[in-house]
Amino acid sequence: MPFFAGFDTETYPGIALMNWLQANTNLSWCGYYLAPAPNRSPTGWPGQYAALSPQWGVVPIYVGQQDPTTGSGRYQPSSILTAAQGTLDGQAAANLAAGDQFPNGTSIFLDWESGGLTANGCDDYISAWVAAIVADGRFAPAIYCSHGIAEAIASLLGNLNPAPTVRFWCWKVPTTAAHPYTGSLASIPTPDPAGCGYEGADAWQRDQDVNVAFPEGAPSAALTVDFSSSSAANPAAP
Repeated sequence: MPFFAGFDTETYPGIALMNWLQANTNLSWCGYYLAPAPNRSPTGWPGQYAALSPQWGVVPIYVGQQDPTTGSGRYQPSSILTAAQGTLDGQAAANLAAGDQFPNGTSIFLDWESGGLTANGCDDYISAWVAAIVADGRFAPAIYCSHGIAEAIASLLGNLNPAPTVRFWCWKVPTTAAHPYTGSLASIPTPDPAGCGYEGADAWQRDQDVNVAFPEGAPSAALTVDFSSSSAANPAAP
């Protein structure tokens, strides 16, 4: 069974570099940050779907409320972990995806950055966000989270009535420290997503904060990305 390489990076790299990546690497899809979101200001991605979608699988990500303990230094996340806020944020995510022209049925990934589910109210928030996407009817709910809590989230969402079908993009990385990419850009690894440790994973973010240096002639000298592998060329496709 073939698997597919994808990447995400916070700030939109620009169409020239996206075209170069499409022509010179085996990347088939990219993460796309919907904004404004509770913990993500616009970083260039909004408004780019129409330009990207002819050549890329485009995966919408909504960085919702977060565990307050994920704060560090000057960064203190928005952490309104209630069912009411989950409903509001789910509706907002659907409206942002529709505004960016994503087709009906596209999976929107709620980004839960924490490695755990210990924050007070997180279960209520995640459940309500998923339920709001389902109730809206235009898109499908999906979750980005640690491989270590994916099973627990799947069990939590299985208690909804009706229980939705939810895709999972799980992270399991060897290091969170920035490091250079030393492999071939033409053959970025594409391991089975189930190798992340959660058998139900549709995608596996397997390498984080990778500093990629591009050859002479590329539109940019370097870019910091996270690399993923997926079971579909576009993990968000209807």
